Amino acid sequence: MDRILVVGVTGAGKSTLARAVSDRLGMPYHEMDALYFKGPSWTVNDRFTEDVSSLAAEPRWIIDSLGYPEVRDLLWTRADTVIWLDYPRRVTMPRILRRSLKRTVTREPLFGGNREPWSDWLTRTHPAWWSWSQHATRHTEIATRLQNPRFTPLDTLHFTHPKATATWLATL
Repeated sequence: MDRILVVGVTGAGKSTLARAVSDRLGMPYHEMDALYFKGPSWTVNDRFTEDVSSLAAEPRWIIDSLGYPEVRDLLWTRADTVIWLDYPRRVTMPRILRRSLKRTVTREPLFGGNREPWSDWLTRTHPAWWSWSQHATRHTEIATRLQNPRFTPLDTLHFTHPKATATWLATL
């Protein structure tokens, strides 16, 4: 496990797990959204592909994402391990709602100094709406990718419940 992707739907706990694995294994952790969004008003990093290419060329890393479309195949061909947090909506939705509510109330700065304002709760791009609407699609996309012969050599850890993930993490 030298180049790890932690994948799953929004709210599954990808970033939390990636940070914990990074700490335990002493490897660099990279937050995909922080690489993608670099400025106010959710400005996209114009060097995103180059930045991710440089990171992916490193010998050790952990990234908390399936990967944005423009870098997805690059990351998947460079990774040696995929950790799939394949949790049901009854697990992910309370998590994403709590996280977004906290971020909105506290005005917590996010990637590029952006915040989750109350008005975003009414949009289809809000994390809660996104997680709900993309849950089945993301599951199918990850399952299909893992069955693709290009990616079957990857070591895959597939967790369907947070307790199983915690038990595995305790063994690192």
